[in-house]
Amino acid sequence: MNRDGDGAHGNTARHAPRRGPARRGDHGAAPQATTNGVLVVAKPAGPTSHDVVAIVRRLSGARRVGHGGTLDPFASGVLPVFIGSATRMVEYHLRDAKAYRAVACFGARSTTDDIDGELTPGEGPAPTRASVEEALPVFTGHIVQRPPSYSAVKVAGRRAYELARRGEQPELHDREVEIHELRLTGWDDADPERPCATLEVRCSAGTYVRALARDLGERLGCGGYLGALERTASGPFRIQDAIALDDLRRLLVAGSLAGHLLPPDAGLDAYPEVTLLPDELAAIARGQVVRLRGDDVEPGPDGLVRIVAAGRGVVAMAHLREHRLYPDKVLAGAAG
Repeated sequence: MNRDGDGAHGNTARHAPRRGPARRGDHGAAPQATTNGVLVVAKPAGPTSHDVVAIVRRLSGARRVGHGGTLDPFASGVLPVFIGSATRMVEYHLRDAKAYRAVACFGARSTTDDIDGELTPGEGPAPTRASVEEALPVFTGHIVQRPPSYSAVKVAGRRAYELARRGEQPELHDREVEIHELRLTGWDDADPERPCATLEVRCSAGTYVRALARDLGERLGCGGYLGALERTASGPFRIQDAIALDDLRRLLVAGSLAGHLLPPDAGLDAYPEVTLLPDELAAIARGQVVRLRGDDVEPGPDGLVRIVAAGRGVVAMAHLREHRLYPDKVLAGAAG
């Protein structure tokens, strides 16, 4: 799914591919009655995002499972997991803003801009809490950042991390992102040469928090890297509503997942609902244009609306132009 930035993307490629850790009880799980919807998972540090998807696929019996934005193995936090027809809605979440709790460490640089890389000492003196706080406004609002060398950005058809692992320096271009909020909420100078700041970050999709920590360290003249990362929100999905991975395993094995599944269009409130009659739904299912009944509706991003069927929820996404609905994506069973 979305591997385009979002804080800590791309580092998974530096780790050898592996299967999700199997546990007693992972096999022979009860079949799930409902296999379409969104799970908000609290990924712990350690497993990859793919590991979490593999666990859900194996224990739910669902064929189509994906996630809404990679978290590196060392990172934790919100990982939206989309099951069944909900996987077709992931693209509408690609621009969701993110929130992170990040630990930026100073006094050293990392080859990967995070704790997983090789560290080399910085030249300048270690910063104070006051100097870090003074530098934060520079990184608030619309800023330009260069993606990390170990990232999933493509360079001449190759992933940047593939080139970096071979000892090559990928030529990466700056990109504009938006930092909506950047606050220092904690300070640890137990090692005065390597102090660390806890930062609350709210940012646009595509932001690399690793690059933010790196650039903050460069601004302070001492080097910096990301020491820890927790995603506290991904769009409307928040950490306080997320299911711990061990709890999710137990729910899957017990066959009691349905009560924790959000509907496939969860979090898409920016796209207004349009309810259609059965014959109109059948036309949408065939890819035909349908004239909108009643008052006009202000469409959401990209001119899209959600097409819903009474008692069944969302069945399609459509462009609304000049009082007409043009199907963009139709879910299975849309015609009823």
